[in-house]
Amino acid sequence: MRVKLLRFLAFISAFFVIGSFMMLIGFLFYHGTPVLDAGLFFGETDPIDAIIGARPVWDGIWPAFAGTLYLIALTMAVSLIPGIGCGIYLARYAKGKKKEMLSMAVDLLASVPSIVMGLFGFVLILLLRRTFAPDATTCISLAAFCLALLVMPALVVTTRTSIESLPESLVITGTALGFTEHQLLRHILIPAAGRGILGGIMLAMGRAAEDTAVIMLTGVVVNSGLPAGLGSKFEALPFLIFYTAAQYVDQNELLRGFGAAMVLLVLSAGLLYAASKLQRTMEKRWKGAK
Repeated sequence: MRVKLLRFLAFISAFFVIGSFMMLIGFLFYHGTPVLDAGLFFGETDPIDAIIGARPVWDGIWPAFAGTLYLIALTMAVSLIPGIGCGIYLARYAKGKKKEMLSMAVDLLASVPSIVMGLFGFVLILLLRRTFAPDATTCISLAAFCLALLVMPALVVTTRTSIESLPESLVITGTALGFTEHQLLRHILIPAAGRGILGGIMLAMGRAAEDTAVIMLTGVVVNSGLPAGLGSKFEALPFLIFYTAAQYVDQNELLRGFGAAMVLLVLSAGLLYAASKLQRTMEKRWKGAK
């Protein structure tokens, strides 16, 4: 009887998760799909002129879409090496008190709310203005730096967990073959842990793409066009969706917000697919498959 009850509760839980997901996706598809066309991205502007930045886009989401891609790329450029490197250090080199303190620091960083991280970035720019950079202002590089601090714990934890969960026989085999620690990491441990590490990267990219609280205080604006450089203001899809939901004035503007939500969803799915393809490629290469 208990087994049947447990199985029934597990089925209900699984149905609830899948049902909630399908309802969300269905709602977005119903409202967002009809407006998914070139006009949603570029409005009245010629697509080629918009893409190369020859003409501004006033009534499309292209600047926000491009700004989101720039922001993700900058965030990962800042966070990837320190995040994965710290995970490797915790898994293979850190010992005793040093390991405990570093693990606690990562846990504390992971517990910081995104709005607090945004406030940190805002206060940081005020400090810079009052000291040795009076012209400093909120911009895309500041937003990327704060987002990198936000997503770095995910990279650290997934890298550390992936390496520590590998069977000890891999280390013993590598050592028996005469591998140095560097060779062991490069040729055995990191490729074997690639699935988990890529999962962490995917998680970090998804978080960087969707977070709104951080960028609200560090440089995002409603209408700035394509990012002109590392020190410029920028647009981003999550803030566009938030602003449209709060300030829309007619039905067309609301539908454009649903379209932007669909694009953000497709972008996240695209990142997931790319990470999955990269993961399979790495596994085949490591296993020697053609």
